[in-house]
Amino acid sequence: MADTEQEQAKGTAGFLLEMGMLKRAKRSGWWIAGVKDPETIAEHSFRVGLIGSVLAMMEGADPAKTALLGLWHDTQETRVSDIPHIGRRYLDAASNEKVTADQVSAAHPAVQAGAKRIVDEYENGDSLEVICAHDADKLECLIQAVEYREQGCSNVQGWIDSSVAKLKTASAQSLAEAALNMTSVEWQKTYLP
Repeated sequence: MADTEQEQAKGTAGFLLEMGMLKRAKRSGWWIAGVKDPETIAEHSFRVGLIGSVLAMMEGADPAKTALLGLWHDTQETRVSDIPHIGRRYLDAASNEKVTADQVSAAHPAVQAGAKRIVDEYENGDSLEVICAHDADKLECLIQAVEYREQGCSNVQGWIDSSVAKLKTASAQSLAEAALNMTSVEWQKTYLP
């Protein structure tokens, strides 16, 4: 393998190792609501990708593209962490596009270009896939708040209200209403008497 190829492989592998931090980093905004052990950024991003694909199916968008946008939407948090909205008031953070460019700067050129395209589209695009991906982020937050509320955390209503207010697609609004009117284990009734 040529030196350039080795360096690109090392830079790409380094990015993948960095993404492992998302499996350990907690979604810190939930601490404000009193959640002692919130989900990780990776756990959130997984469900955002899945919800995004479902919303895309319902809305007639491309589910794979929407899931990809959702999967990448918080990758920058390895560098800037999960800053709660109240904290953003006091910080001037680099754009997600800038953080992503730095994260993949030593990676294979195709990875650099692909990461730029995905993050630029999520941050600045207006396609139905982008709208579904943003709705998926908000809907995941709402569903997580419902689960935390069931676990006894009573300070999550603000997260629910702000999530509902930001949903744009009819499908996301419908799923939010359904989620708010059922328990987190109600899905079992399909299979259990």
